[in-house]
Amino acid sequence: MSNPPLVVVNAKDAPWEERPNERIGRPLYRKELFEEPETGMTVRLVRYPAGVINPRHTHPCGHGMYVLEGKLVTHDGTYEPGTFVWFPEGQVMEHGASAEGDAVVLFITNKKFRIDYVD
Repeated sequence: MSNPPLVVVNAKDAPWEERPNERIGRPLYRKELFEEPETGMTVRLVRYPAGVINPRHTHPCGHGMYVLEGKLVTHDGTYEPGTFVWFPEGQVMEHGASAEGDAVVLFITNKKFRIDYVD
């Protein structure tokens, strides 16, 4: 039985993928790093433009954000680089970037990702 090959992504040189978001009225940006086909677990970089907050929503998965750059603003506080924030599955949340500048996070889900906005 052979081991699966390593997955190596040069994220520094990969372009940001623009993801339009009708709820926000502005795009978010991401770089896909890895997806586990069996579980749907995902690892990506996400960039929130300065002042953009993704409004109240839930996910059918837990997900974590490790802040790499800028300040991550959430419904429960503001977090600086070096901070890891875990959002439990089903929790109503908001998150995005402070008005001071873009926020870049390493985004990790524990299973398939979906976003459900709360009106």
